[in-house]
Amino acid sequence: MRLAPQPSAQTLRLLVVLLLTFGVTASPVISTGCPDRCVCDDQLVVQCAGQHLTTFPVNLPLATRQLIISNNRIVELPPLALNYLSDLVYLDCSNNSLTEISESTFGNLRKLAYLDLSFNTLTRIEDRTFGPLASLVMLRMTDNPGLSEIHPDAFTENENLQVLDVSRNNLTALNITSLLALPALRSMGLSGNPWSCECENEDLCLWVHLETFKFQDEGQTVCGSPAEMQGLRLGEVGIQLRTFCHQTLGSWDYLFFVAIGFVIFAAGTVSAWLMGVVMVLYERYIKRKDEQLENEDESSEAAHVPMARTERENRSLKTSLIV
Repeated sequence: MRLAPQPSAQTLRLLVVLLLTFGVTASPVISTGCPDRCVCDDQLVVQCAGQHLTTFPVNLPLATRQLIISNNRIVELPPLALNYLSDLVYLDCSNNSLTEISESTFGNLRKLAYLDLSFNTLTRIEDRTFGPLASLVMLRMTDNPGLSEIHPDAFTENENLQVLDVSRNNLTALNITSLLALPALRSMGLSGNPWSCECENEDLCLWVHLETFKFQDEGQTVCGSPAEMQGLRLGEVGIQLRTFCHQTLGSWDYLFFVAIGFVIFAAGTVSAWLMGVVMVLYERYIKRKDEQLENEDESSEAAHVPMARTERENRSLKTSLIV
């Protein structure tokens, strides 16, 4: 059954203004009808699953609340078409051929609570990709064989996110800084990834160890490397990594110590040289002072000798006169 509600006068006026402003013909994207090969019901649900679609459906009702386009061959989610659906709360894009999404993809979907991007060909999640989704509660992003990197700030603004599933991708490391800051997060899916259990992933392993209850498949969340840790649970090696990574010194640590030693040696050498210079100058100063004092004493003695002779001569003269 297809739903074709009559547009209100206000909506028609808005469309006329847009057409006059941009000078284009009416776009089927913002139609109030129903897309071909899709089913629209009176609950504002558009069902387009399994219709062999290669492009995003057009003629979507503006008031669509749920859009299901799973099991097709869609390669792109056009931001312009998708962001007209500002009332969308449920979007299932699973089992398609999506290769890329970005912040602009979901720019106006502030009511979206459920998003499924599983079984696609995504390779990387960029910075703030899900930032506009302020109401997002559940995000499923499983079974993307090429997905090997998720930006540390991909989920920074998703404060309402409760369930995040990134199982069965190609992730080896995950920066959990922004995830730890999500107050509502209560369930994580990480299994089926070739996780690296080395020092670069220490925080993730320790988090799994400390908050096992959050990880729905903790028993299957295992290390993919190094070879000696393959098959071990991340939670199992969390404490081991904590101890190991803070005891073993790497090449950069040794280089740092060598540099510090050189700096200390250079500083000591310069200090010793300066101290020697100061001591030599001080000794010269003292010696010069002593010489000046000796010269002053000799001058004083030389001045007293003639005075003594004169006094003796005067005394002899007075004695002669008296006699």
